[in-house]
Amino acid sequence: MIEKVNLENILFLDIETVPEQPHFGHLDEETQLLYDLKTQYQRKDGQSPEEFYERAGIWAEFGKIICLSAGFFTFRGDIRHFRVTSFCGEEKQILKDFSNLLINHFNGPQHILCGHNAKEFDFPFIARRMIINGMPLPPKLNLFGKKPWEVPHLDTMELWKFGDYKSFTSLKLLCKILGIPSSKGDIDGSQVSHVFYNEKDIDRIVTYCEKDVVAVAQVLLRMRREDLLIEDEIIHV
Repeated sequence: MIEKVNLENILFLDIETVPEQPHFGHLDEETQLLYDLKTQYQRKDGQSPEEFYERAGIWAEFGKIICLSAGFFTFRGDIRHFRVTSFCGEEKQILKDFSNLLINHFNGPQHILCGHNAKEFDFPFIARRMIINGMPLPPKLNLFGKKPWEVPHLDTMELWKFGDYKSFTSLKLLCKILGIPSSKGDIDGSQVSHVFYNEKDIDRIVTYCEKDVVAVAQVLLRMRREDLLIEDEIIHV
């Protein structure tokens, strides 16, 4: 039962990704061809790989992580806080910092990673980018040989499915129907690449990413029938 999981053992996270290069033309010829083949069934009729390149950030083979935000609960008596931190900048440093966080603070058998649609996107994306960057996988992301019930991952979208694997429910919709203040600010996922490459406003992206982390924690609290976090309980570090 989800109520039996100790909140202090959960690391909530979210990532923001963009195409690895700002423009399709910056890719070498072979990579352009491989992207063409990878996306041929996703593109609309007549849509070129170049026109579709703004979506490249959803694939770890053609995208990169520009921000990773993580949050965790702390309790001191009856006082509850939710601490949120972010790693941004060069991707390899982001991954190193996150790996250190996992190894030093969330590496025990009781620790769990949690995100929304994270089993399909965030967790495998992070692991693939670590391999691409020549980095070892921390134990919490190395799933080789693990049985399904041994995987230390929690996904709020999967929890909401209740076995209905044909449905997809966005975090924004879930927050709306559960009465949780909107997780989104002045941008959405489709605008992250533009804000990063054209506006060069990483702080705006960090704010957006951190709001998602808080929202995932709020969804889990609602599923446990616990009080939602209030602003004074959220600490940005």
